Amino acid sequence: MKTNFKTIVISDVHLGTKGSKAKEVARFLKQYTCENLILNGDIIDGWQLRKSGSWKRKHTRFFNRMLKMIEKDHTKVYYLRGNHDDFLDQILPLQIGNLSIQADMIYESCGKKFFITHGDIFDSVTTNLRWIAYLGDVGYTFLLWLNRLVNYHRRKRGMPYFSLSQYVKGKVKTAVAYVDQYEEELSKMAKSKGCDGIICGHIHKAENRTIDGITYLNSGDWVETMSALAEDHEGNWQLIFYNEIDFKVKPLTEETSSEPIPELKLVAFNKFDGDFKLPNFF
Repeated sequence: MKTNFKTIVISDVHLGTKGSKAKEVARFLKQYTCENLILNGDIIDGWQLRKSGSWKRKHTRFFNRMLKMIEKDHTKVYYLRGNHDDFLDQILPLQIGNLSIQADMIYESCGKKFFITHGDIFDSVTTNLRWIAYLGDVGYTFLLWLNRLVNYHRRKRGMPYFSLSQYVKGKVKTAVAYVDQYEEELSKMAKSKGCDGIICGHIHKAENRTIDGITYLNSGDWVETMSALAEDHEGNWQLIFYNEIDFKVKPLTEETSSEPIPELKLVAFNKFDGDFKLPNFF
């Protein structure tokens, strides 16, 4: 028996790129059932597909898993537009059975309201200076390439996964300041809409915290962090990290299904002080 959640939120899968962890996210979704699956933007990376990206069979399997959830579990799927899958602007809003494609949404659960958006609309660089955003995308793509090389050698030495791009972003003061401002502005937006919380993605930084009385939730990504947000049937939210899941654990039985779900480690990348020095990767 699989663990059942009320809602699961994932974002920033970036299907069509080499960095996308398509196999991992499909395997993750096999572990759980849910009433609502919210795909919060940048699921397909149209920017990279228009340039040098390629569509693989593993990318199609992600959507096969999604369709099985709709068919077998009657899961309602909400695909929200992100900046990398902005091609959806041509068709949204669109409703096909249990699949809804839209720009953003208000989610109500257990007496609370959440504004759910990918988050790029609040990024003035992405919205108003598209050429700078593309330039930043090139730099990020290079970091992901270098990240694969670093972790290839780390795996050969039995060392754990290390996110180079998250480390770099954590060391660059302007990036840290941007993340702080991003989180605060999104929280203000949620409050202005009369919501109790905000659920977003976009910046690839998983988070679950309170900002000025507003619950700020960021689902992270499936390029580096490999994380998702999950809500239980009592309205409690938690971050689930793929690398912390024990896939060898036997499925829940009638005897164990009533046991509480163990508390999963909440991870937020720390802010670094001092001079920028690369760690010993190998």
